[in-house]
Amino acid sequence: MTTEIVVAPIVTSPEHPKKNRIQVSNTKKPLFFYVNLAKRYIQQHDEVELSALGMAITTVVTVAEILKNNGLAVEKKVVTSTIGMKDETRGRLIQKARIEIVLGKTEKYASMATPPSAQAREKEALTNKEEKKE
Repeated sequence: MTTEIVVAPIVTSPEHPKKNRIQVSNTKKPLFFYVNLAKRYIQQHDEVELSALGMAITTVVTVAEILKNNGLAVEKKVVTSTIGMKDETRGRLIQKARIEIVLGKTEKYASMATPPSAQAREKEALTNKEEKKE
């Protein structure tokens, strides 16, 4: 029995990173840091690419599901692969699981993600004030 290992080429280099890619770590930042960052990227670029290796894959999937369940994003593409990395301690090549999830902006994103305008807040405040007088 043979096992095929697919090594996905990395398309971007550190000098020219993708503007809408978030590389997720499960140790550096809390979950909702990535949720809020992904919201901002979707708003600016109409889509976001979430990428992770190994144990951080669960964080990427959770972020994607939160955005989808809140109606802010729709899944466009999911790619899984393994990549070869050099183990710093043992000095040998090890295989790591990798996932990339591309999410796009939903049609109702604009109405859901943006806070009410100052004008709408003023109107609401006046309405509340008038209701208290009655």
